[in-house]
Amino acid sequence: MNIFWAILLGVIQGLTEFIPVSSSGHLVLAQQFIPGFSQPGILFDVVLHLATLIAVFYFFRKTILRLSKNYLLLLVVGTIPAAMIGFFFQNQLEAMFGSANTLGIELLITGLLNVLVDKAKTVKKAITPSNSFAIGIAQAVAIIPGISRSGATIFTGVRLGIDRKKAAEFSFLLSIPAILGANFLQLFTHGLNGIQNPSFYIFGFIFALISGYLSIGVVYKFLLGNNFKIFGYYCFLLGFLVIILL
Repeated sequence: MNIFWAILLGVIQGLTEFIPVSSSGHLVLAQQFIPGFSQPGILFDVVLHLATLIAVFYFFRKTILRLSKNYLLLLVVGTIPAAMIGFFFQNQLEAMFGSANTLGIELLITGLLNVLVDKAKTVKKAITPSNSFAIGIAQAVAIIPGISRSGATIFTGVRLGIDRKKAAEFSFLLSIPAILGANFLQLFTHGLNGIQNPSFYIFGFIFALISGYLSIGVVYKFLLGNNFKIFGYYCFLLGFLVIILL
């Protein structure tokens, strides 16, 4: 890997973390074309996710400062499934991040979820512990590369009747503890000793941060405009190409 690839991966991560097309799937796919690419576990991927986490903090900084204890509890409940899966199946998940074998099928699933989001009729239900846990299960499933975290969680939220804007906001805020947990787990497991060139991580981080911040507004625009199907069609196209070519 070189600076160019690090920047490209950062941009890919930032744009696709919140746009519902699976950032992890795109990273896995892009890394297949980088000669000799390697990383300690999935530490480079996690560092890029950390950059998009900071983008969430900045975009929702005013909202975060006003969060009630009840809403914080909902985020805790929603985080439990992903935390359990990430902790107990870390090795299996890391192996999946290094393989593109089933990526095409998972992208097709993401495409279907995006198309169905537009068809969901929301009734502005409040977020409860039970449906926050259901959204959390969707987030846990989306650890699999190719299944979009934002796509799966927003789909689950709107299918439960939650207002589209509230479902998207909950999805973005729910990413905060999940990404923090993944960072701590990777650092605890692999440390920083395996980083061969810190500049790659720094450049990737910066570009993921900038592109991640910009992509949040794009998601809102397409979701509220009932145009999530466009992301679905993109995932269908990419999924079929991956199946055919890889």
